[in-house]
Amino acid sequence: MLAVCVLVYGEGQEAEVRYKEFATHQKALTTLRNWLSSQKVTHVAMESTGVYWKPVWYALEKHFQLLLANPFQVKALPGKQTDKRDSHWLAELLAHGLIAGSFVPPEQTRAWRDLTRYRVKLSEEMNRIQNRIHKVLEDASIKLDTVVSHILGGTGRSIMEGIIEGKEDARQWAERAQGSWRGKRAQLELALHGRVSEHHRFMLKELLEDLRFVEEKILRLDKTLSGSVDWELVTRLCTIPGVDVITAWTLLAEWGSDMRVFPNSKKAASWAGLCPGNKESGGKRLSGRTRKGNRWLRRGLCQAAWGASRKKDCFLNAFFQRHKAKHGAQKAVIATAHRLLLIAYCILRDGTTYQERGGDFYDQLNAARTRQRLIERLRRLGVPVTISSPVPAVPSTATSQALEPAPPAQALASSPGNQPPASVPAIQRKRGRPCQCAARQIACIHRLPLAPTPVATPPVATL
Repeated sequence: MLAVCVLVYGEGQEAEVRYKEFATHQKALTTLRNWLSSQKVTHVAMESTGVYWKPVWYALEKHFQLLLANPFQVKALPGKQTDKRDSHWLAELLAHGLIAGSFVPPEQTRAWRDLTRYRVKLSEEMNRIQNRIHKVLEDASIKLDTVVSHILGGTGRSIMEGIIEGKEDARQWAERAQGSWRGKRAQLELALHGRVSEHHRFMLKELLEDLRFVEEKILRLDKTLSGSVDWELVTRLCTIPGVDVITAWTLLAEWGSDMRVFPNSKKAASWAGLCPGNKESGGKRLSGRTRKGNRWLRRGLCQAAWGASRKKDCFLNAFFQRHKAKHGAQKAVIATAHRLLLIAYCILRDGTTYQERGGDFYDQLNAARTRQRLIERLRRLGVPVTISSPVPAVPSTATSQALEPAPPAQALASSPGNQPPASVPAIQRKRGRPCQCAARQIACIHRLPLAPTPVATPPVATL
């Protein structure tokens, strides 16, 4: 049942309230559309309730300007909530412009979304079947996973086919090894000695049939997706480290290709639930936990972030390691996923491709400070450090294009052979606000030794 409320405003009068109820089948929804047109309605707001809002949306989207309201933002007070009152409350909020409509993608994007989300469920089901197969092998005392890295690869499947047939022994099963695994036939033979019964053979046969069935369904979905998506957009998204074709499909299915639906990249990150939470009371920051968002997009970007964190000489890897050292791996993954989202947003909005900054991007931001920190760290470990003849630093190609050469390093701590020239003053003020140490009648702590006279190339520490 649908509870519908229409507010009719007159000049200098209170709004006239008109209620009506409709069924939810297609014929009743057509009647609803005709009744709203007869009332000269132009804007319609509805509450998002599971999947039940979708038939109503599809029946009205080409005839009215629709707004889909988040129930968390428009819920009524407890104890005063009925369907009739809810419809009246939504109508009043809509009349005063107090409803922020949720993002509803166009029809083609919704079709892609159904396909990619179903593919995720099939992939999860395939993982569950693989775990069941491993459980059956363990029950039969077959330790295939101790030798073969992937029990469902070519070698593993060939061995399981031999086990199902039941006409061979462990030595003959080991002879089914393929490729580089043929060099480990002796280890395979030891691992394949077990207690295989007819029950195990039956279970393996059924599970392998289930696995092949799910794999065929995933293959059909991949063919359907590859024939309908815009491959020019997919190719540009795949230039981002960690993003593959599946992740690019997910981005296009959950976002669409038109970024004008989001005012800026921050709104897009908030919608996806990949930005820090904002919870403050009494001037205190209580929690920075991320809010709930699009879990499908968040899942794909977090997987891409893990992949990017393992790519060598990559800015995203440096970004991940920088946050991991400060906040831990889990928060670093969310931060990297947020950065991936911002990059993908700019690529789709501007029609560009990913520009690599290099793995030493943060080191080259302030090369002098980086050298000073590393030298001081070696000295704290008890390693003597001396300055040898200057050797020119060679930053990565991507970094050298993005950054200008860094200034020379600040002077090292006083040590034999590392004294600054006598012509250089002994003290230097730090940047920032004026020093207040004299007014507080304390010894000044805001003065540091000056750097040595700049040279053409930075010094290099040798051990």
